This record gives sequence, C-alpha cells and structure tokens, in this order.
Amino acid sequence: MDRNYHVFSDGRIERSEDTIQLVTEAGEKKHIPVEHAEAVFLHGQIDYNTRLVSFLNDHGIAVHVFGWNDRYAGSIMPERGQTSGRTLVEQVRAYDDPSRRLDIASAFVRGSIHNMRTNVSYYDDRGHDLTGVLDDLDSAAERVEGAGDVPELMGVEASARRAYYRLFGAVLPDAFTFDRREYNPPPNPVNCLISFGNSLVYMNCVSAIRATALDPAVSYLHEPGERRYSLSLDIADLFKPVLADRVVFRLVNRRQITRDDFREEVGSCLLTESARETFVKAFEETLERTVEHPDLNRKVSYQYLLRLEAYKLKKHLVASEPYEPFERWW
Repeated sequence: MDRNYHVFSDGRIERSEDTIQLVTEAGEKKHIPVEHAEAVFLHGQIDYNTRLVSFLNDHGIAVHVFGWNDRYAGSIMPERGQTSGRTLVEQVRAYDDPSRRLDIASAFVRGSIHNMRTNVSYYDDRGHDLTGVLDDLDSAAERVEGAGDVPELMGVEASARRAYYRLFGAVLPDAFTFDRREYNPPPNPVNCLISFGNSLVYMNCVSAIRATALDPAVSYLHEPGERRYSLSLDIADLFKPVLADRVVFRLVNRRQITRDDFREEVGSCLLTESARETFVKAFEETLERTVEHPDLNRKVSYQYLLRLEAYKLKKHLVASEPYEPFERWW
C-alpha cells in the first residue's frame, strides 16, 4: 500500500518536474514522492493551482483538506481508475430495494457494535468495571435484526454508541472529562480528539472506495446527501473503534497528549499543531500495522482492511456474495 502524507505548514504546494513540492511561508522546500503517495492531507493554509490538480489526477493521488477548526472540509479526488456501469446500477438497485438496503445497513451496525464491544471488553478485562456498558451493547446487538427500517436501525446504532461512549469517561484521566458526544464544533478535548480521529478514518475510507468501482455517494445506513461521500460514513463506522478510538486512549493515557495541547477558539476546542502532528503520527503507525488475515492466509495492514471492505461490498452487490462486515478478530 502507498502511504499518506500530511502537510501541517502554511504555504504553497505545487508540481516540481515529476514530483510534488511544498514551499512553506518561510521559503523552505520539501518534496513528496508521488510514486509512494496514496493521498495528501492538508492541515495548514495551503495554496495550489490547476496544474497541480491535473498532475495529481494523472497519478491517482487524492487530496483531503481540513478547515480552520480541524474539521474535514472536502477532497480533490482523482478520476477513478476503475469505472463500471454495472456496479453503479447494482449499487443503486440495492439502495432502492428496502429489504436489501436494510440487510446491508444492518451488517454495518452489527459490525460496528462488535468492534465497539471489543474495545470495552479489552478495558473490562484490565480492571475497569464496564459490565453495564457490555450489557447495553449486547442488548443493542440483539435489536439489530429486529429493526424494521433504516431509521429504526439508526436509532439502535445511536443507543449503542451512547453506551459505548461511557467507556471514554471510565478509562481516560480525570482531566479529560467526557459526558456526551458533541460536535460542530467540539466543546472539549475528548470530543475534539474523537472528531479529529473520525475525520481521518472517513478520509481514508474515501481513498479506499476510490480504488473500487463503487460510487462513494450511494450508501445504505447513512442517507445519501449533498456534498458528502456517505458510503464512507457507512464503512468508517466499522473502523472508528479500531483506528481512531484506540489512538485516543493510547495517546491520552500515555500522556503524549495533555490538556495543554488544546486551545479554545470561537466556542470550540481545537488541537494545537504539535498535537495534531502527534495524533497523525500515531494514526498512520496504526494504519501500517499488520495482522494475519484468516481468509487470505497472509498479513495485511490495517489500511488494506479498508480497501478489502470496499471490495467485499462490491462483490456482494455485483456477484451476490454474502457480505460479512469487518469484525475485529484479534
């Protein structure tokens, strides 16, 4: 798998012969080797032009942009390497069929609850009494198959996630109090970390879907809407506990991120630049970790698991292969 490159400096990013060059406001020049780039993440205030966009398109490199408040602002996506009218037709047919859509959406929620539960169980086995959270997650899992439509299923998922978020208050230090999930904007450090981590998962799912012939705007659990890749939201729900939340727990409990790494701005809580770099480094290291895959009989990276998930969904839609959502097995 190619790697992600994150740019935190302010300045200009441009084509420089056969590579990408970042020119910082101080005049420093840094090169990004395109032959190893999966996507470029722009965290700073960056200028670029159409010549660069065309060059990135030729090399199949996506650009994901953060806004002023650390939130995902949008993506510049290259032309898809794979296009398939049949895949798109089957994807839309599954969305238009209430029964098929509900089956796929149920799989996403089932897998999401399983992966949330693995995190809770991990800490329950290490001295935290989280029996109540586990019971609530098990209860939500039992209600998944009984949901009559997608809105009801979304309610089941929301109740599971409310139960799951009690884990944060139980395992994080007292300085990181957490009562409930809030965003747009996040008002405190824990919500800030969750939002930032979720954005990274979402963007990586966008890149993973682009490698297939799936349309990222046609989704099953989240309602398709304007100006968002809603299929990425579906797949991201499976991986947030594994990729984002575990990074939050690790960085905070090891004091690699402290309360001093946040700033208040216009009623929101934001990470400092150095803290964002710390988080991104840990997140990318997590993406590069490998695990023995039980079906492929070889080790694959966490990042590759995202792409596998998109391919599994495509095979279900096109070839009617059963879709089993990603559930952490290790």
